[in-house]
Amino acid sequence: VEARRADLRFPFPDGFVQRLTGATIERLERRAKYLMAVLDRGETLVMHLGMSGRFEIANSRKEGPEGSTRPGEFHYAPDPDPKHAHVVFETDGGGRVTYYDPRRFGYMALIETETLAEHPWFAGLGPEPLSDAFDAKRLIDAFAGRKQGPKTLLLDQRVVAGLGNIYVCEALNRARISPFKPAGTLKPAQIKPLVGIIRDVLDEAIEAGGSTLRDYAAADGALGYFQHRFRAYDREGEPCLNDGCKGVICREVQAGRSTFFCSVCQK
Repeated sequence: VEARRADLRFPFPDGFVQRLTGATIERLERRAKYLMAVLDRGETLVMHLGMSGRFEIANSRKEGPEGSTRPGEFHYAPDPDPKHAHVVFETDGGGRVTYYDPRRFGYMALIETETLAEHPWFAGLGPEPLSDAFDAKRLIDAFAGRKQGPKTLLLDQRVVAGLGNIYVCEALNRARISPFKPAGTLKPAQIKPLVGIIRDVLDEAIEAGGSTLRDYAAADGALGYFQHRFRAYDREGEPCLNDGCKGVICREVQAGRSTFFCSVCQK
């Protein structure tokens, strides 16, 4: 393991390189926007990609028993410009996994596996949006009496874990719900369909490989193409695509984030 700087968004933990060197990854997990590599030493490497972080695999052409490539089924040529390569993991199989992050908003930590659930990063997280725990009752309860808009609440990781700006804009547009209207004024009949719509948007985005706007790519280098299916996000001034609506998509800055919505049908 090689850490090429002392920090990303936050400093690396004490003994970061030494604690990782020689460890075996037992499994990979995800919770909200955190990636987790559970190690055989009782610790978990917790990673957040921030805005522009990504992992790439290089020099991993090692033939397996059936001619497959290890690790995974993909391969990157060495990066000719390592300026933003901040952490390099070498594997005993000859692979190199490199963490790149031009903006350095990402971060990594080593946390005792047994205490993960109680760690401040995880203790207050809401349910995963594609899990059974995320249902209409939970969302109705989360919105009840709240003065904030539904977009603000859906981006709150304590309400639902892992939703981002793009997909919240898309879901609210499909549900014809204003991102600004106090969530507590919404009726249960408006909120109930939103759960299914959020799941539909996420399922479609996953199937499309995500959304590539600036620097996002999958682990094998493939670009996502869900951006070609956007109905609201990044479509300012274009017609609303909801059935029977004659409005156009507007953009406003809300809590420092761009909000895209139709002022006609999103009431």
